[in-house]
Amino acid sequence: MSKFVRASHGVRWWLFGFLSVIGLLILGLCVGSREIPLSEVFPRIIPALFYAFGREPNSLEGVDEFTAIIANLRIPRTLLALLAGAALGTAGALIQGHTRNALADPGLLGINAGATLAVVSGVYFGFSGARDAAVLPALLGAGAATLVVFALSSSGATAASPLTLVLAGTAVTALLMAFVNALVITDSAALDTLRTWATGSVSGRSLAVAAAVTPSFILGTALALTQGQALNLLSMGESSARALGLNVVLRRVFGFAAIALLGGAAVSAAGPVAFIGLAAPHAARALWGPDYRVILPASLLIGALLALGADIFGRVAAPGELPMGIVLGLVGAPVFIFLVKRGKVLTP
Repeated sequence: MSKFVRASHGVRWWLFGFLSVIGLLILGLCVGSREIPLSEVFPRIIPALFYAFGREPNSLEGVDEFTAIIANLRIPRTLLALLAGAALGTAGALIQGHTRNALADPGLLGINAGATLAVVSGVYFGFSGARDAAVLPALLGAGAATLVVFALSSSGATAASPLTLVLAGTAVTALLMAFVNALVITDSAALDTLRTWATGSVSGRSLAVAAAVTPSFILGTALALTQGQALNLLSMGESSARALGLNVVLRRVFGFAAIALLGGAAVSAAGPVAFIGLAAPHAARALWGPDYRVILPASLLIGALLALGADIFGRVAAPGELPMGIVLGLVGAPVFIFLVKRGKVLTP
């Protein structure tokens, strides 16, 4: 009977989560500096989608003002918030499971620092300027940083362990951010880019960014969702996992490849957004239990909810707009601290 109650409880949370995402997606098309009534949004969703994906960006020919706003501004922004949040939530669950560290998030592998250095270097050396042009450097920087961390944490014949991964990630992050600071103090354009980039925002991004990060997101998610049973075994300890037949090294390689793909996609889409990768897995454990086969997709859902909610809240914040990353820091972090104090946060 208790299993049935827990199962029905979990189904209710899944239903609530999916309906909340749909509601926030629709609300994201309505809310902004120019509010569009819901009655005006519904008849324009399909035309705006065709317009957004089938015509030249920013062209206003042949459409009314509301359709143009939805297609050129609201759809790209809402889609990128959805992708970034889902990617960060999933990557956070993966890294907490692989490191068995309740405080781990994707930035622990140097993903944020690697992407930031790549973007700032692009501006400094003149081979990328606009934010949309920084997507590829950010993806490459995030991936390269993850490879370096994994290589440093695997010395000789010794495989990477949770402790060496954390230590290597901390050291690489500090080194990369030192290079970032060295570049920005000598170049005002690089400083302006860093100031905009570091706030974590999807404002002003185009569908080209979504198209660039979607393959990385899909591949990373596909890899991540195959990790559930392996993470369940690793939660008992590496020795026990090996005794049960798990190839720990291979699973860890696939896991960190997924983290690099997902973290790189998220940072490329929105900049270095904090809190989601840390909090989403904890919320998933609290609602659905310790099974990583459920935690991984649940973290994806919760991450999407957090990012969409933060972006929408930031749009209506008075007197001006707040970037998603700042909203998450101001609102999400105190809530998370409160839950920790109440003992509601579970360890991996």
